[in-house]
This record gives sequence, C-alpha cells and structure tokens, in this order.
Amino acid sequence: MTDKIASRRLLKRSTNTPPPLWLLAMITLGGTLAIHMFVPALSSVSDEFRGSSGLTPLTLSAYIIGLAFAQITYGPLADNFGRRPVLVIGMALFTLASIVAFFAPVIEILIGARFFEALGGGAGLVLGRALVQDNYHGQEAAKKLSLMNLMVMMGPGLSPLIGSALVTVTGWRSIFLLLSLLGLTNLILVLKRLPPDGSTNGRSFKEVTHHYLQLWVSRSFLGYAIGGGFATTALYAYIGSAPFIFINQLGSSPSKVGLFLALNILGAWLGALTASRLAGRTSIRHALILGNLISCVSALVFLLLIVGNALSVAAVLSCMLVFSYGAGIASPMALSEAMSLAPKAAASASGLYGFLQMVIGALCASLSGIGANHALSTAIVLLAAGVIAQSSFWIAQRGTRQPEDDYEGCQVAD
Repeated sequence: MTDKIASRRLLKRSTNTPPPLWLLAMITLGGTLAIHMFVPALSSVSDEFRGSSGLTPLTLSAYIIGLAFAQITYGPLADNFGRRPVLVIGMALFTLASIVAFFAPVIEILIGARFFEALGGGAGLVLGRALVQDNYHGQEAAKKLSLMNLMVMMGPGLSPLIGSALVTVTGWRSIFLLLSLLGLTNLILVLKRLPPDGSTNGRSFKEVTHHYLQLWVSRSFLGYAIGGGFATTALYAYIGSAPFIFINQLGSSPSKVGLFLALNILGAWLGALTASRLAGRTSIRHALILGNLISCVSALVFLLLIVGNALSVAAVLSCMLVFSYGAGIASPMALSEAMSLAPKAAASASGLYGFLQMVIGALCASLSGIGANHALSTAIVLLAAGVIAQSSFWIAQRGTRQPEDDYEGCQVAD
C-alpha cells in the first residue's frame, strides 16, 4: 500500500513538472520564423506567379493579419479549453497550412495558406508565454521570460539568412517544407512533453469571459501592455526606415542594410541577457524603468545628431544598438508584470499583450514614413514612444499600488 501511495505521489509530481524552457522557445519560435524566413523569397514568388506581382506583398500581409487575429483569440480559448489541446490544434494547423503553401499552384492559394499558417503559429506565441506564467511567478517568471527571449531572438537574426540560402539553392518552396517539418516537430513535442493536466486545465467560459473583459479595463494591465508595446515594438519605426536612412540619406550600399539591421538583434539579445541577470537582484519595476530610460536617452541622442547635422552610419548604428539593448531589458520585465496581474487569465493576458504590441508596432512603422527626412521622423517616433512607455509604466505602477482602482481578478488569484 505504501508503495502504491508513493508511486501516485511521484506520478502527480511528474505531471506537474513545468515544461522545459527550450520547448516553450521552440513553439514560440515557429510563428516568428515564418515571417522573416519568407521575406527573401518575395521576388522569386513574384517571378514564378507572373502577372500577379501586385498580389505578392499580400503573402506577407496575410500572415501579419493572421498573427494579429491569433493573438487576440487564442488566449481566451486556451483559458477555456486548456493549453495543451489549443496548442495541438495550432501546431497541426501550422503544419498543414505550410504543406498547402508548398504545393500552392496559384498565388491566391498561397495567400490563404499564409493566413492559416499564421493562425496556427500564433498559438505558440501566445501560449509559450502563458505557460511560463503558469509555472513561475514574480522574479523567477521574469528570469524565465528573459531566458526564453534569448532563445527566441535567434530566429529573426538567422531566419533571413536561412531563407536566402534556401531560395538560392533549392527554391522558395523549400522554405515551406522546412516550416512544415518544424510544425510537425513541435506538434510531436507538445503531445509528448506537455502535461495534459495541472496548470493547463481549462476554465469555464463565463469565468474566462469575465477575466478577459476585466483586462480591458485594468489600468495596471493596460499600462504595462501599452508601455511594453511602445518600449519594444517602436523599433519597427527604425526597421521600416532603415533602407531609406542608410541608402538615400547616408549613401550606404543596399547589401549592407541587412547586416546593419542584424545589430539590433544583437542589442536586444544583450538586453535580454542583462534582464535575466537583473532578475532577483533588483525589482522588476526598477529594471523596467531603467531599460526604457536607456532607450529614451539613445533616441534623444539620435534626434540631436540629426538636428545638428552630425548623422553618420556609425552614429545611427551606435544609437540603435543602445536603443535595442534597452528594449531587450524592458521587454520581458513589462510582459512579466502585465501577466502577473492576471493569474487566472494568463493566456488571455498574453494574447492581448501581443495584440497590442502588433498594433503599436504597425503604428510606429507607419508614422516613421511621414516626411522626406526619414531619419528625423524615426527619431521623433522613437523618442515619443519612449516617453509614452515611461508614462504608461508610471500609471501602471501607481494603479498596482492602489488595487481598489482595478478589478480584483487582475491583482490576485481568487
């Protein structure tokens, strides 16, 4: 009898074991890889589907739209039905859509496949973060999110190189063969390594809806989510303007732009590494404010260099390296604080946070194109975003100190 009790306790303990961090990074990585890996193939796709060059950019737009839709819908679904079943459906959909894209005979089918590919890949983006929050709390959650970011950030840096190599050697369709294999691998790993119970149990539809609606009116959650969006995805303003700044304004070679942009990944990676080191040594809020303040100072220096007509390639790269470093520190800290406010709606919080990030990133990217001086527009957007982020964090922290101003579900578990 004693042996049976011991074995039951051991079994219970094993099912409650947190999923490995590398697995959460893998399922998160799939959704981002499919964006960056496909960009080098756009011209080849246009060449193959002759007469449809005007539709080629929609293969990218469809993915972004699908990803945004996934961010805002998967959270409530996972809180309702559980993490594992939603992840299984998402990974299966990602795999099947990638296979359809591989065989697409016309560009219209490719566009549709890209939308459903994003819809499936978005499950990993939302639930990878939610599973961290399910299993870790406070400083430990911030540290795990920072470490996961370190792994995930390798994707945007390496995927364009991988995509270019595949297009050159085996053709653009091979990109989707690789993505389908990645999706199948993630599906198998989710089935084998993710526990079917424990923290991934679902909640009632009424409870999920209640907590989800409260996220939209929580001053603290929205402060961290909007602040985190402006502190991190404002970088899209620079990414969108970089070719115009380096080529048109500074006379650099087009072949070097990709290398210049890769330095942002290095800065963000170093920032995430710093964030993981700071977790447990200083408060999350102090690290968050520090990271965003570094970005603000960098944006201000960038603006002053432009106004003083002292801009150079080295100056831009230095400023943006420091800016992305600050963003790398702020990103996991803001996400950890936002999700810690909704322990009973972690997936919903993760999805809504990601959705707001995408909206803010798109807004910043579009604003940076205003006017003839792209460098000036970008610097203004980056500095304004940093100030908005700092103000949002202040509002969020003030709201957290006064829980009566927010709903109780976003403060502590019932």
